[in-house]
Amino acid sequence: MKQYDAIFIGYDQGGKKLAIELADRNWKVAIIEHSPPFYTHAIARKSNKVNFLRERHNETLKTHTNITLYDGTASFLSENTIHVVSDKQDTVLRGKEIFINAGSIPIIPTIEGLNESKHVYTSESLPQLSQVPKRLLVIGAGTIGLEFATRYANLGSDVSILETDNRFLPEIDRDIATSMIESLKRRGINIHLNVRAQAIYDTADGITLTYTDGSDRIPYYLEGDALLLATGRRPMIDELNIDKAGVKMNERGAILVNEYLQTTTPHVWALGDVTGGEPYDYLSIDDTRIICNKLFGDKSRSTKDRHPIPFAIFTNPPLAHVGLTEEEAVKRSFFIQVSRFPASVVPHTHTLQNIDGMLKAVINAHTGQIIGCTLFCANAPEVINTVAVTMKTGQHYSFLRDFIFTHPSITEALNELFQPF
Repeated sequence: MKQYDAIFIGYDQGGKKLAIELADRNWKVAIIEHSPPFYTHAIARKSNKVNFLRERHNETLKTHTNITLYDGTASFLSENTIHVVSDKQDTVLRGKEIFINAGSIPIIPTIEGLNESKHVYTSESLPQLSQVPKRLLVIGAGTIGLEFATRYANLGSDVSILETDNRFLPEIDRDIATSMIESLKRRGINIHLNVRAQAIYDTADGITLTYTDGSDRIPYYLEGDALLLATGRRPMIDELNIDKAGVKMNERGAILVNEYLQTTTPHVWALGDVTGGEPYDYLSIDDTRIICNKLFGDKSRSTKDRHPIPFAIFTNPPLAHVGLTEEEAVKRSFFIQVSRFPASVVPHTHTLQNIDGMLKAVINAHTGQIIGCTLFCANAPEVINTVAVTMKTGQHYSFLRDFIFTHPSITEALNELFQPF
């Protein structure tokens, strides 16, 4: 049995940084990862040119004298011991601290004929196609579905999205959601809401999907060359035997953690997608900061102090949001003021030749603080960070109203967005 100061079961973006940090502190670190994810990352790098940060971390992991990589699958034998199964041999490792960073896998819905089809893909497998499908069917209108839909529409695919919910982007205000629907339709993307996929079967020309509309229960069908399952993801912990380590899950099948990311067994930690939070790399990286602060710092950092957290959907144009929506603010009985205008009034959207979208801000009328902001426009993922910092530091909305931004830029639109108050 080999002894380590830290054992990582899987490693995503945050896990890589944490493993290197611990190894640099002279901890003996073991990382257990099955080889197929390496291939998936390679495909992703090829599709996105080069992810410099990821490549740099991979090289550091391979060459660091305090890190040992194990290619295999892991499962707990006890709260301190891990069984590693590989093609070569079985190994048992013992660790003082254990970090579960196994990531997530796509949720596969129950649809007749799905498992038999040769034309059904997930977000990991679709980019591996050597040719862009002429007709792409997408089941799911969440982040993954929308991003892939717009990406492939830009590449020339005829895209159809099918969503079970009768509200498009239910977590976003209706005016913003309507603006995105209009933008998607202008780009040739068809959207079908309130539908239930019934069956899939391959044909000589590709794939046929049959579905029913929730409003009339009438069966319909769509034909395509490929079908993307974008129905969400779930923690990849089924085979870890976490119960043998005393680690518990919540009702959604995610690992229970406290505000410092410790599981119900304190020396076993969980970070990234396995905790059931939003699957964003930047949250996984912040998980690393919280754990390091708990292990080596003043223990002031926790998941409770990182709000508000911005998020982005990389459609075309992208959508970014931070804080509460107008609907949420009303439900919470805030006395609010709202500002909105179309993205087309921002001069730089014309320079970028991307005038679709809408900008919106929600203000606490009593305090003047920003409650929430949604930007559906070019460069939104960048601009939302400026709003998030303003909210985090408790600034009055006039801080953005009067700030001097560069011109031309999308960020200068914040002057006008916060002008009406």
